[in-house]
Amino acid sequence: MGLALCGSYCTYEKVLEAAKDLSEKYDVYPIMSDTASETDSRFGEAEEHKRRLKEYTGRDVIDTVTKAEPIGPKKLFDVLVVAPCTGNTLGKLANGITDTAVTMAVKAHLRNGRPVVIGISTNDALSGSAKNIGELLNRKNYYFVPFGQDDPEKKPTSLVAHWDKLEPAALAALEGRQLQPMIV
Repeated sequence: MGLALCGSYCTYEKVLEAAKDLSEKYDVYPIMSDTASETDSRFGEAEEHKRRLKEYTGRDVIDTVTKAEPIGPKKLFDVLVVAPCTGNTLGKLANGITDTAVTMAVKAHLRNGRPVVIGISTNDALSGSAKNIGELLNRKNYYFVPFGQDDPEKKPTSLVAHWDKLEPAALAALEGRQLQPMIV
């Protein structure tokens, strides 16, 4: 399983805990976008996040386009989970832009017709990123971790994945189906 993190730092604690749990059951390869692997935020330092991922998975983080490219030819994963997936990465995936380790990992993985699971976390999901979500929902081999509004009053266009559904969503994707209900 590939687990690719983008720059939605407020979700990292939950995603890192999921990485720990998944690594106890599966062979997990950690991937981080440039932003995720280089940016310190109020939610933690990039090097600490990378250290934890390596500790949990026993693998170095794939954090460059060059390191991500062999994912496809080597058929490294049965499933690739992008979590958290930002609005920026949603847009890149919907438009075929490959300029980070995460977008290259997805492109390389999809060449084998294998499932990509999106764990969305973006404040503009119901505005600027809505069309990109729709585009990916209509594409073969893309699935979503069930998601919902995280704070409808203060952030009315924000959506976030229900992180406790990450593993079931990945297992459903391996069966070629979207875990339901998708919107919770």
